[in-house]
Amino acid sequence: MRRLPVYLVLDTSGSMHGEAIEAVKNGVQTLLTTLRQDPYALETAYISVITFDSSAKQIIPLTDLLNFKTPELKAAGTTSLGQALELTAKCIEQEIVKTTYETKGDWRPLVFIMTDGMPTDNWQQGLKDFEKVKKGMVIACAAGQSVDTNVLKQITEVVLQLDTADSNSIKAFFKWVSASISTGSQKVESNHKEVIGLDDLPPPPPEVNIVL
Repeated sequence: MRRLPVYLVLDTSGSMHGEAIEAVKNGVQTLLTTLRQDPYALETAYISVITFDSSAKQIIPLTDLLNFKTPELKAAGTTSLGQALELTAKCIEQEIVKTTYETKGDWRPLVFIMTDGMPTDNWQQGLKDFEKVKKGMVIACAAGQSVDTNVLKQITEVVLQLDTADSNSIKAFFKWVSASISTGSQKVESNHKEVIGLDDLPPPPPEVNIVL
């Protein structure tokens, strides 16, 4: 079976404390509940969660939807985005089944990055590792106005921005992520085609602005 790997790379630095981190927890839970009702996603979607604050950690390795347990998220520390990119690259390298002459490997992973602030480490070094691995779509979300979207634009062409990092905006973003994963699962299962651009995904909700 060819899996559709999904990496959620989430900022858990101190500035996410309070409403924002609670909204992210609820968002992940909503995403799970929604995807478990989708037969395509149940068949193909595997989710991993990587968090970054003063360091980056993979708190959930790639896991199918039925065995996925909602992680406990706490907000503290600085914003090690570079470490997160480096770790995501390492996890993709280790966890994705590659295509060989005999077998088809996994589909290329979808990566969703969410941050509410400026990186506090050497993010460009991490980006070099991240650029080396094969990925499908990479979508970066700037939660609120304290993010330099030019940094995110160097990571991926697809950058979204929430006007505020409040619970309504974050909830809307995660609903869109779950709809995007559903669409991706359906495309690979039915048409054997991968998601390659925003046009392949549902339109973002009004709370989510596309940064051009």
